[in-house]
Amino acid sequence: MSAFDDRVRTAHADTWQAEGRLRARHGGGAAEWPGVRLMASGLPYPQWNNGDLVDLARFDPEEVRGWYAARAGGAGVPWGMRVPAGAVFPHGRFLFTKRCMAVLPENFVDARLPAEVEIAVATSNDIAAITRIDAEAFEEPFDAVLAWIAPHVGAHGFTVAVARLDSLPVGVATAVHTHDRAGRCAGIFGVSVVARARARGIGAALTAWLVRQAFDAGATLVHLNPNNDAAARIYTRLGFVETLGFEIYIDL
Repeated sequence: MSAFDDRVRTAHADTWQAEGRLRARHGGGAAEWPGVRLMASGLPYPQWNNGDLVDLARFDPEEVRGWYAARAGGAGVPWGMRVPAGAVFPHGRFLFTKRCMAVLPENFVDARLPAEVEIAVATSNDIAAITRIDAEAFEEPFDAVLAWIAPHVGAHGFTVAVARLDSLPVGVATAVHTHDRAGRCAGIFGVSVVARARARGIGAALTAWLVRQAFDAGATLVHLNPNNDAAARIYTRLGFVETLGFEIYIDL
């Protein structure tokens, strides 16, 4: 693993722990146990409760199970683990590999804002609309997405951007700003555009808008996770490069 790969991996864990701290009063939280960094949203979905492996030799799955069992007011939450790609991990069941990409300020290439598209910071009045956009794009239930997105809007360290085409919301993306172990960084998540507005460059414009804001605010690295090759090609045009990803394990 290169130093750059390691920094991106660390920044990724920083963003997820920021998510956990944001949701501490809702049954989530963030913690560090020997060999692992943990976060929980408090929501009953494993993709939003997970840990980052730091040192397998020190990792104790029983301790981690106990921590997640105590979340959500003692009801417990399902959870998974992110392990650096290629590492041996003898616990749970491998689910999939999560790709990572990152860009430094000097390599960022801005994107053109498409005609008739405006991008702004989302407000509480946009929550229902951006939830519908995200739920449609990722094929998730509306109520689950609402519980995930709503706390981001207006929260310190979180920027939710909404794209409007002809004044109607058609896209959303979120940046999580951190100043933690990896330094000043930002992670971009949930880049979503409604089907009727795709292939116009809106996803690239949303991403670039958030990247530009992050670098202007002092970030020295921005990272994200492409869902597929098409998304990776878009991010490559913005200057992002592929880095070492994660292997996701569940049923621990």
